[in-house]
Amino acid sequence: MDITSAEFVISNSDVKKCPPGILPEYAFIGRSNVGKSSLINMLTGRKGLAMTSATPGKTMLINHFLINKSWYIVDLPGYGYARRGQKGKSQIQRIIEDYILEREQMTNLFVLIDSRLDPQVIDIEFMGWLGEHGIPFSIVFTKGDKLKGGRLNSNIQQYLKKLKEQWEELPPYFMTSSENRMGKKELLDYIESINKELNTK
Repeated sequence: MDITSAEFVISNSDVKKCPPGILPEYAFIGRSNVGKSSLINMLTGRKGLAMTSATPGKTMLINHFLINKSWYIVDLPGYGYARRGQKGKSQIQRIIEDYILEREQMTNLFVLIDSRLDPQVIDIEFMGWLGEHGIPFSIVFTKGDKLKGGRLNSNIQQYLKKLKEQWEELPPYFMTSSENRMGKKELLDYIESINKELNTK
């Protein structure tokens, strides 16, 4: 699938103000600094579509981008930024939980994981929470270009092994790099296959 048009529609902190209608939404979430904005810009081929910030944890809003006039990419606030105060943290958590649990149009949630890091408790717990609530999600390993040789594969295998301690069946996963566009085709094809399925229902 090619993305021929990508336009910013709305930012807000209230799930009730998200765009009306029944177009499918693919939401992206991850810890602050995982490379979410860069990934969205890479997928859409629009350099400044999602704001990349030098200060992690800047995005406190739900951002909707209309793709090919037929589905949305949704940029959710990053979670787990340590320097944010307790009030800010709980506000972010409420925005995230409200969207994930209440937004019927959300078709799939992409959980972004920095491929260079060991499994982080906050990510494992977040995915556990998604499982408890029956939320369909996939894992996107980011920054794949930063690891040389077989390290990317071995890191990911180690991660999946950790997940198997909790999960009988692993969710779909993708390896990406915003720098060299690794994973772009696979991710977009995956979204397209879900959209086709929805259209046949």
